[in-house]
Amino acid sequence: MSKKLNVRVSGLPDALDRFEAAWHFASGRGPVATVHVLSFADLPTLLKTLTPARWQLLGRLRAAGPSSVHALARRLERDYKNVYMDVKALVALGLIERREGGKIAVGWDAVRAELRF
Repeated sequence: MSKKLNVRVSGLPDALDRFEAAWHFASGRGPVATVHVLSFADLPTLLKTLTPARWQLLGRLRAAGPSSVHALARRLERDYKNVYMDVKALVALGLIERREGGKIAVGWDAVRAELRF
């Protein structure tokens, strides 16, 4: 089964809609559906957080599989400290996960973006 992350630019109404859907599910009135969502308040925040360098890092890490930060920095031909800081930010967002032995990995098969006005 594919593990997908939905990245959204959306405000409070979207969060309230998701809460309502979860409430209906918990009460037995709604369909069973697991949705993984990462929301940003606005497009500038999304673009500041998911920079081109971080997006490239995610792609390389996904393609290569679990790796150390050091090996990833070499693969990307970037400074270790900058890669480390990007990894730290992406782990905090849930886009990268830490695994046994200190390795990091992308736990998502796909990332789908939805931008609302």
